[in-house]
Amino acid sequence: MNKKTAITLSLFINYFVFAILLNSVGIVILKSQQVYGVDELQASTLEAFKDLPIAIVSFFIASFLPRIGYKRSMLIGLAIVTIACVMMYFGNSFSTAQALFAAVGVAFALIKVSVYSMIGLVTDNVKEHNSLMSRIEGVFMFGIALAYFLFPAFNLESDPDSWLNVYWLLAGLSLVSFIFLFSVKFEEGGTIPGQNLREDISKMMNLLGKILVLVFVLSAFLFVMVEQGIMTWLPTFNKEVMNFPENISIMMASILAISLGVGRIAAGILSQKYSWFLVLTFCLICAMAIVIFILPQAVSARVEGIGSFSDIPLIGFAFPLVGLFIAPIYPLLNSAVLSALPKSLHSPMTGWIVIFSALGGTLGSRIIGYLFKNVGAESAFYYTLIPMSVLFLCLFILKKLTDQELSSQSS
Repeated sequence: MNKKTAITLSLFINYFVFAILLNSVGIVILKSQQVYGVDELQASTLEAFKDLPIAIVSFFIASFLPRIGYKRSMLIGLAIVTIACVMMYFGNSFSTAQALFAAVGVAFALIKVSVYSMIGLVTDNVKEHNSLMSRIEGVFMFGIALAYFLFPAFNLESDPDSWLNVYWLLAGLSLVSFIFLFSVKFEEGGTIPGQNLREDISKMMNLLGKILVLVFVLSAFLFVMVEQGIMTWLPTFNKEVMNFPENISIMMASILAISLGVGRIAAGILSQKYSWFLVLTFCLICAMAIVIFILPQAVSARVEGIGSFSDIPLIGFAFPLVGLFIAPIYPLLNSAVLSALPKSLHSPMTGWIVIFSALGGTLGSRIIGYLFKNVGAESAFYYTLIPMSVLFLCLFILKKLTDQELSSQSS
C-alpha cells in the first residue's frame, strides 16, 4: 500500500467511526424520550450539545491546527470519544448523553478540520478534489446507515438498558481507528496559513471579508439545516406518522443514510465528467419535487400492522430517497470553494465550514423539533422547502464567484 492510499484509507476509517457516533443523535433522542422521560424540546438539546462544541472548538483551533499537526489532532479526537463511549455505558442518564455528544462534538471538530485539510494535500486538481471529497462524505453516510442497524441490534424491549451495550462496540471501533492512524505516516508541511498564531487567526477572520466565503457559509448553513433536520427526526416521523414499530422506525431511517451515501459516491463519479454546478442544480430541483409530490402521499398513507420490512408498502420507502438528491450538495459545495482557495487557507476555511455546518445542524434540529411539537409531525418536513429555495439561488451566485476566484489565481 503506497503512502497516498494509506492516508486516504485512514481518512475513510476516521470519518466512518464518527459518522456512527455523530448521527446516533436521532436514535438517542428517541430513546431519551422513552427511557429518560424527557419531552421533544428537551431531547432536541442533544443536537446542540453535539454541534455547539463543534462550532466553538473549530473557531479556536482551525486557524492553527496545522501547527498542532493533523495526525496528532485526529489521535486526540479518537482518544476522547473512546473514553466518552465507556462513560456513557456507566452513566446511563440524559445528562451523560449530553456529555457524550459534547465530547463527540469536540473530537469531531479536530477530525473534520484535519480530514478536509488533508484532502487538499493528497489531490492535485479540482476534479480530484471533488471526487475524493464526495467519496469521503459518501463513506460518512454509510457509517450513518450502519448506526441505524447497530442500535436496534442491541435494543431489547425486555431490558430498557440493553441498548447501552452498543457503546462498548463503538469504543472498540474508535480504538481500532486510533491504532491504524497511529501506524500511518503523514507529511503535513507547507500548509501553515501565517507566520505566527496571531497571523493564523487573522487570516481566518479575513476570509469572512470575501463575498465568496459569505455566500458559501450561508449555503452550508442552509443545507445542513435541511439534512440534519430530516435525518434527526426521521425515526420519530416513521414512528408517529407512518406507525412503524420502534426498531423498524430506526432501521427505516437508514434508507435516508444509504441514499445519502449512494448519492455522494455517485456525485464523486459525476463530478469527474460534469460541472459541480450542473450536478447540484439538477439534484436540488429533484429534492424539492420529492418534498412537494412524494411527502404528501407518505403522510396520507394509513399504514397498519407492520411487523417486518416485508409488511411496509412502497410509499414507506419513498420519502427517504430524497437523500439521493440532497447528498451531492454538501461535498461538492465544500470542494468547489476549497478548490478556489490556496491550500494554505484550507484549514482556516474548513474551520468556517465546520462552524456554520454545526450551527445549521443545531438550528435545523431545533426548528424541526419545534414544528413536530407545535404544527404536528405530519407537516414539519414541508418547511424544508424554504431553505432549499434560498439554497437554489445561492448556487448561481457561488458559480459566478468561484469562477472569478479561479480566474484571478490563474492570471
